[in-house]
Amino acid sequence: MDRALLVIAHGSRDPRHAATVHALTGRVRALRPGLRVETAFLDFNTPTVGQALSSLYLSGVREVVALPLLLTRAFHAKSDIPAALAESTSRLPGLSVRVADVLGPSPLLLTALERRLSEAGLTPADRATTAVVLASAGSTDPEAIAVIAETAREWRRTGWCAVRPAFASAALPRTEDAVRALRAEGFERVAVAPYVIAPGRLPDRIAAGAEAAGADVVADVLGAAPELARLLLHRFDAAAATAPARLPALSA
Repeated sequence: MDRALLVIAHGSRDPRHAATVHALTGRVRALRPGLRVETAFLDFNTPTVGQALSSLYLSGVREVVALPLLLTRAFHAKSDIPAALAESTSRLPGLSVRVADVLGPSPLLLTALERRLSEAGLTPADRATTAVVLASAGSTDPEAIAVIAETAREWRRTGWCAVRPAFASAALPRTEDAVRALRAEGFERVAVAPYVIAPGRLPDRIAAGAEAAGADVVADVLGAAPELARLLLHRFDAAAATAPARLPALSA
């Protein structure tokens, strides 16, 4: 087994975060038993990217697809992950790294959001009378914010009477403000769908804002949804068919 998938998550002090990431990668392994799937974290948890790549290398792996477990291309995808990969490949001769796209946008993510709302109690008959807040972690990157806004517009076209973006940090509106705005517009039922992968501080902030504003339904995080596991494999397959990444040069 000379090729592996390395899923790179953000990491968190909240133990639920790593547990959820491992549950997701476990589901990926189950879908493709012949593929070696490992996990690394940018912060707070281990193994780090460098530790995970070193372990793969020592076991004989020479081709790695690094997959950012991120929903948008913001700072971590544009800077932190490439830098961590460049540092490791500079000291592991012969290691080839391909970098997969981030997860979003994708129809599979919308299907996963639908799954979580259904698990929270909504039925297909509720779509036409329910307004949804698509609540993401937030970013200072304009590209990431634009992607979230476009995702909300795309999801609205599937039949919900309204879908509005909201953010737990770095951008506005906050979840509670979006819920209250929809109420003020006359929508009787408002649901909050966290557009985040794993539990942690910002997802908790989303849930607290939804509760404070009186949202009728609050879905769970995306977590180890089967749609996410399939999406990881789609991203892996696409990256595996490309040339190895040109990683940034390290300064002396």
